Amino acid sequence: MDRDGATVNESGEQAVVRVEVRNLQTVTVPEQVLVAAAREALALAGETLDSLGVALVDAERMARLNREFLERSGPTDVIAFPAEQTEEGRSGEVIVCVSVAEEQAQEQGHSLLRELAVLVAHGTLHTVGHRDDTETGRQVMADLQERAATRALAP
Repeated sequence: MDRDGATVNESGEQAVVRVEVRNLQTVTVPEQVLVAAAREALALAGETLDSLGVALVDAERMARLNREFLERSGPTDVIAFPAEQTEEGRSGEVIVCVSVAEEQAQEQGHSLLRELAVLVAHGTLHTVGHRDDTETGRQVMADLQERAATRALAP
């Protein structure tokens, strides 16, 4: 699914032009919420991208990707690839494992859709250079991703 349009950040810059969601697993997800979560994360962080790919995958595929790219075993919740400059502009990629998100949503006591919005926002922040390997970085990312998810889920 392609979504053209943009969220404007506080600096007046366009946060994202196009978000493409590819649902490669069996759970149906309202993709417009994930598109909004990505755009809100970029806007809140004052970052821009020209395009972002979001893939929803099953545990088996995520385990393969986790092993291939991060040299870790088993599935993980989200993998993000740093944004790169291409002929079409600056683009990034986020991959989310829906079954891991389901488990985390149950543990956190909220909906699968909220967890997916949080994970898409989290991955989007990673694509533009945000890091969560320090306490400060974790806190900043947690705040931004929660705010982005809340905005994306607002009626």
